Parts: sequence; C-alpha cells; structure tokens
Amino acid sequence: MIMNFKNRQDAGQKLAQKLKEFKGQKNALLLALPRGGVVVAFEIAKELNLPLDLVVPRKIGAPFNEEYAIGAITESGEGIFDQEAIASLNVTKDYLDKEVATEKKEAQRRLKTYRQNQPPLNLKNKTVIIVDDGIATGLTMRAAIKSAKEKKAKKIIVAVPVTARDSLKTIEKEADKVICLDAPLFFGAVGAFYENFDQTEDQEVIDLMQKAKEFEK
Repeated sequence: MIMNFKNRQDAGQKLAQKLKEFKGQKNALLLALPRGGVVVAFEIAKELNLPLDLVVPRKIGAPFNEEYAIGAITESGEGIFDQEAIASLNVTKDYLDKEVATEKKEAQRRLKTYRQNQPPLNLKNKTVIIVDDGIATGLTMRAAIKSAKEKKAKKIIVAVPVTARDSLKTIEKEADKVICLDAPLFFGAVGAFYENFDQTEDQEVIDLMQKAKEFEK
C-alpha cells in the first residue's frame, strides 16, 4: 500500500504520533533539514513540546542532472559520496571541488538566514531527532547524521514520513534508531507520496523557526 500524505503538515502530524515517547523530554530536540523538513518538524515540535533547530547538509548533484545526488556535504564541508555513481558518470575532481565549495557557501547562507541571531547549536549529550520530508538516496540524511555526530550528540534518531527501502537499510546502520511511516518497495521521488508537495520558501522557514520558540517554554 502506498501511503499518501495531504501535505508536509499532515505528514508531520502523523509522524508525531510515532514519537510520543519523547514528549517534553528535557534532553531531546528536533533537527530539521531545510526547507521541506522544517514544515514536517514544526508539527512534531508543536505536538511534543520540543525545541526545533536546523541541520543543513547539501546535496551534490550530477553534471547535467542536479536532482540526481552523487554526494552530500555537512555544513562544515565534510563529504559523503556515491563513488559508483561518480565513476559511472566520469565526474571529475574539479567538478566535485567546485560543487562542494558552492554548496558549503549555500549551507552557511541558509544557517545564517534561518537561524537569525540564535546562539551556536549545542548537541552535546542530547537526544537528537533528525527530520526530513522523505529520503530518496539517503546521502543528505547521512551527511546530517555525520553533522550531529561531529557535534557530539548522545543519541541520533531519524524520523521521516517515507523512505526508499535500500536507503533505510543504510541509515539504520548509521543512526541509533529510524522511525518511518512507509518504506515502499518501489520508490520514485519523495514528492510522489504527497498530494501537495509545493516548494517551501525561505520566508516560511524563517517564520516557522520563530513560531517554534514558543514550544520550548
């Protein structure tokens, strides 16, 4: 059965039901991947009374097809790459270096824009729930997990509405726990599982991050 979500808000509300054990936990926080993941995570933060913050990995797309991920980087520029895809597409080192530099700059821009003047993120000894609107190749989520590990998170839980099954197996090895509502055998694009999958704009992310501060009280 293919589970369809009306929109990202609906997906977040459904996912929150699977995360109730973390409600109001003082040592837990949500880390969302912008932009779409923030909409999903906001609903979870509201339901569970948890702080919401951001992790901003960036996908490295293939030449001539930027939607096809051949790698991803953490905010600090550390990379995770699909070496098979890189070899089969004859991707050059120059191309990768250029894309990594561009995406690292964009990650920093987004962090600054979305987090405004919030103090630096402290994940040390925290239970971190990383949220996105879905996982296809899993490369950006793996970079997000790497970021959380670099920041000394105590426990890393990945929570997504839908994931490709082969990516799920990889993510399960790298996170302490994965919570997902659907992992279909045949997986095209994340958007196929949503009735409405409109692009989330920068301003919506900024607004949600501001509103989410109320849930920390």
